[in-house]
Amino acid sequence: MMKATHNNSLTSLQGILVGHYTDDRRPTGCTVVLCPEGAVAGVDVRGAAPGTRDTEALSPSNTVQVVHGVLLTGGSAYGLDAAGGVMRWLEERGHGFQLGPAIVPVVPAAVIFDLWVDDFSGDTPTKSLRIRPDLEAGYLACQSASSEPVLQGNVGAGAGATLGKLNGPDCAMKGGIGSASLCVNGVTVAALVVCNALGDVIDPQTGQLLAGARISADSRTLMDIRQAQLNGHGISKPQTGSNTTIGVVATDAVLNKPQAHRLAQVAHDGLARSIRPVHTPMDGDTLFALGTGTSGQAADMMLLSTLAAEVTAMAVVNAVRAAKDLRFGQGWWPAIT
Repeated sequence: MMKATHNNSLTSLQGILVGHYTDDRRPTGCTVVLCPEGAVAGVDVRGAAPGTRDTEALSPSNTVQVVHGVLLTGGSAYGLDAAGGVMRWLEERGHGFQLGPAIVPVVPAAVIFDLWVDDFSGDTPTKSLRIRPDLEAGYLACQSASSEPVLQGNVGAGAGATLGKLNGPDCAMKGGIGSASLCVNGVTVAALVVCNALGDVIDPQTGQLLAGARISADSRTLMDIRQAQLNGHGISKPQTGSNTTIGVVATDAVLNKPQAHRLAQVAHDGLARSIRPVHTPMDGDTLFALGTGTSGQAADMMLLSTLAAEVTAMAVVNAVRAAKDLRFGQGWWPAIT
């Protein structure tokens, strides 16, 4: 029997903590998923323009077997600095690999490009563009981490997330961060997703177009990019790497590294159901998978694969439903109403 867990978010899993840091100077921030006791991990990168750190360590053929945290962050490649703050927080508490006198936590990371969210005061880079998550931001995200239900919407790595940029960033809508969790036969699978997609977001349960590219910068009317493309409509060409959906899917089943890698792969089916287009040359779509093993149950990969895709799609929908309108400088990114 499938049911939503009481805590319908990633922290429904025992041993998983989630914390946000949201910058109050410019819409950006970072989100950390902590598994201090270690979790078997995998990753799958489908977008052609990713920004990541330490993903090679998660290859099934490589030595590292567990990670101690995952960082999801804004700030484009600059935001990867925040992973150092997560490592420092874990090291101070003795979490990581003991290598002689040193403790080295493993914290892979992925970024979104949220630098569109600026004051648009001309062609010269503004001071606000230099505000992005750093080492201190990662540390503060850890300080706020808890097992409480995950805050969603315009927080953490979702603070500056936008979506539907195929008609240009001025015609985009507000994205965000969302989470979802399902439990079947005593095994839980949950997801946390930062939706900063190039494409539109669809509710896969109803087929309804929820959010995406608007017909103009001063309108809430959606263009429907898929239909526009099928009709031969010419669209703007966003810059490579200026979009990305990133996230974590996790389970309390017992996984090995190849199984974690497979779980990350199939979780992308959830992105394909809820975002169109997805995995484009302009996106850096990246999903991590974690297995805590706390349920003690062996992995049923058929069931886990179904649940991983399902909760990932649910998390995308929850991200846009939780998002709020954002005005910053001269920019306006409406959320769904």
